[in-house]
Amino acid sequence: MSTLPQHPPEGTGPVRPSAAVARSARVLAAAGLGSARVEAELLAAYVLGVPRGRLALADDLSDDQLARLDDLTRRRAGREPLQHLTGRAGFRHLELLVGPGVFVPRPETELLAGWGVEQAQGRPDPLVVDLCSGSGAIALSVAQELPGARVIAVERSPAALAWLRRNAAERAAAGDRPIEVVEADVTAPDLLADLVGRVDVLLCNPPYVPDDVVVPPEVAGHDPAEAVFGGADGLAVIRPVVTRAAALLRPGGAFGVEHDDTHGAAVPALLAGHGWFTAVTEHRDLTGRPRFATASRRADGQHAPVGAAWQTDSP
Repeated sequence: MSTLPQHPPEGTGPVRPSAAVARSARVLAAAGLGSARVEAELLAAYVLGVPRGRLALADDLSDDQLARLDDLTRRRAGREPLQHLTGRAGFRHLELLVGPGVFVPRPETELLAGWGVEQAQGRPDPLVVDLCSGSGAIALSVAQELPGARVIAVERSPAALAWLRRNAAERAAAGDRPIEVVEADVTAPDLLADLVGRVDVLLCNPPYVPDDVVVPPEVAGHDPAEAVFGGADGLAVIRPVVTRAAALLRPGGAFGVEHDDTHGAAVPALLAGHGWFTAVTEHRDLTGRPRFATASRRADGQHAPVGAAWQTDSP
């Protein structure tokens, strides 16, 4: 791993943010990080306590601040997640608290959250459920963007629940409609039994990476394995979630589930073959990869013959 040059000894004067960013970026680039410059700017902005866009106007870094930036840079070069270093992860219009024990929300999941918001809009007092909620990214985004919605976030992991509850409390204090947090296993056949046939929109970003897939160091060393891996084929959680979604959704209710990019055919086929869903659609992310599948609970409330067709949406 590349090492940082020694910063000027105490008393030799402050360092301009541009110079500090440049040296940090060189180390991150040497460590193989493709977004080295951006991440160096984010780390420098974090140390200085300013938005990234105001770095050029920020004060010089003191010796202590430069030492702190050097430490953070070394840790990032060692593949500790950037979000763990800053303690925050951006998601749609939110900044969420994250750290050890909770899955760091990814930008591609913003598409599923946005789809969910669109589906809930226009429904009177919509009830939205977010399964495998983790940090609460999807649930809290819906609650912020749709103040009239009742939002329930379901999570099993005690460590993730702690982060979820902290984020929920922070957003409620900021004025968003409070969400309801439920500790439960989403694969349980009696999940949310009191809501059967009442949910308007059900969203889920489950663990879905097949067990034998090699994941990046940031994931392997820091994201909880139970939030990443979904069994031999990656569908161990998705299968029971699809079944439970059919029970929880009201007729005409909307279901969206994120999946591995190798599941672009498998998950839509699972939904289409279930018999309780129509309008099965596969969606791609901004890189063109299959990312999430959606469907509508049959409006007549009936079970249709299996084998319904499904379609692919454009990103």
